[in-house]
Amino acid sequence: MVGKRKSEKIEAPSNSPDGGEKSGIKSQTLYEFLAPGFSRGTVTKQKNRALALKTEIMIYYENGSTETILKANDLKKGLFEALEKMGEKKKVLAVPPDYTRLPSRAGELTEFAWNYYGDKLTDILPALGTHSPMTKVQISHMFGDTPKNLFRVHDWRNDVITLGTVPSEYVKEVSGGAVDYSWPVQVNKLLEEGGFDLILSIGQVVPHEVAGMANYNKNIFVGTGGSEGINKSHFIGAAYGMEKMMGRADTPVRKIFNYASEHFASHLPIVYVQTVVGLNEKGKLQTYGLFIGDDYSVFDKAAKLSLEANFEMVEKPLKKVITWLDPSEFKSTWLGNKSIYRTRMALADDGELIVLAPALVEFGEDKEIDRLIRKYGYFGTPHTMKMVEENEDLRANLGAAAHLIHGSSEGRFSITYCPGNRPENLTRKEIENAGYKYADIEEMTEKYNPEKLKDGFNTMPDGEEIFYISNPAIGLWAYKDRFEY
Repeated sequence: MVGKRKSEKIEAPSNSPDGGEKSGIKSQTLYEFLAPGFSRGTVTKQKNRALALKTEIMIYYENGSTETILKANDLKKGLFEALEKMGEKKKVLAVPPDYTRLPSRAGELTEFAWNYYGDKLTDILPALGTHSPMTKVQISHMFGDTPKNLFRVHDWRNDVITLGTVPSEYVKEVSGGAVDYSWPVQVNKLLEEGGFDLILSIGQVVPHEVAGMANYNKNIFVGTGGSEGINKSHFIGAAYGMEKMMGRADTPVRKIFNYASEHFASHLPIVYVQTVVGLNEKGKLQTYGLFIGDDYSVFDKAAKLSLEANFEMVEKPLKKVITWLDPSEFKSTWLGNKSIYRTRMALADDGELIVLAPALVEFGEDKEIDRLIRKYGYFGTPHTMKMVEENEDLRANLGAAAHLIHGSSEGRFSITYCPGNRPENLTRKEIENAGYKYADIEEMTEKYNPEKLKDGFNTMPDGEEIFYISNPAIGLWAYKDRFEY
């Protein structure tokens, strides 16, 4: 996306329910709940700096710009340089993303870490969050020759411990009053009990619907987190407002994660290995940066570059957007709805989003979340909030509720899903019952052939103008009047 934005410089921030008391959701009007007034002045500068930055900044390696092109050997060299600076380690854990972050280059970096440490790299824990466990085929494809016996499966409902609790007063303050509950700092017990003297948290910094920017400590607290922590953090983002967070490094959710890192996880020997990957002007994936360090500043640097590499400001609202969901990566709306999240600020009122999803077989990656999505559907914020208030099962799974809010256009534009036609694919009835429109994928791909479309604006033979996105997960698109920075 580099070179496609407007000419002005875009800066990332530098710091960068029976309801009521039972659920921790403040009793207030719907408008007050969803669009709270937020003043940065409510959090003192001293607290911001104390929670966001450690006393000693340690960046082991940094290389990145909008002109940088990092190949595999460059990544290996940069990682090895950083590992040399850290000194000898006896027992190492790697926490890379799962297959849903395939373009991140994290698979290669994990393999390089194994090349470097050998038997000292004893465990690899993919940061699944709520996602399905990786298959052997996926592990081989993403992580190359890395031994499969090193891989562990994160169980987000059972396999976690709580390191501490971020107080409700702080959560309420940084969320501008959107929610009023405490937040548990949960991680997979392996991180705490494994006896590691190095934990490599590996991943890609890219715009994200829950935290504003993905990765850094989100990889730990969500990727290896527990059900309560994941559910509550997702709901904080939804309540505060997704469109006020995406593409920004300094958000309420990130402040909460930073508080957790500073107060409850500083004893963990975590070093962050952060990549910045995006589409270049030729529509090809390009690695723009690699940043390695144990401090917020390493994320801040990556986030600033990501905003330049992964964000596209469009000159006019988009009337029709076509997105392609790679069948090797996207099998659920839980993941596929990135098509909605990342384009919603670019779509015109009464616009149309068409999602080509040949491998779509489920709504949620988790069985319980899948059931809840089928039960309540993507019918907008007022409906979802009402269902949360009236139903214990949804109130106990606020992450699912947040997803239902994120996945709705709030009636502003239409969303059409086109799953494959195989027996395992979601059916027309299932798609429509969930609140989306349905279209036949063969008819749609005949008219909008992904093999012939280029990323960005395309003029069809009949004169229709469409905007095509080959991978919505690696970018963010917005019309200037809908994005403030």
